[in-house]
Amino acid sequence: AMTGRIGAERGWPRPNREQFVHEIEHGAMIVGSPETVAQKLAGVIRTLGAQRASLKISAGTLAHEHLMTSIELYGTQVVPMVRELLV
Repeated sequence: AMTGRIGAERGWPRPNREQFVHEIEHGAMIVGSPETVAQKLAGVIRTLGAQRASLKISAGTLAHEHLMTSIELYGTQVVPMVRELLV
């Protein structure tokens, strides 16, 4: 919703599924299973030589329980896997 509103103010076309998929495959958006997210995040950290990574979960229309599950999976599965992958 935010991207659509800001984009409209700037004359950009509305975001579409093709752009979303492109951002997942080639951009900075990381989406998927804990394993997929951990592998991609570890790759980004390695490539950039980053010392920290921050999490942004888009709440949009996501139900609260799904949002909480995502946060829990990140902390209990993704972060430990990333640490292992970066050793």
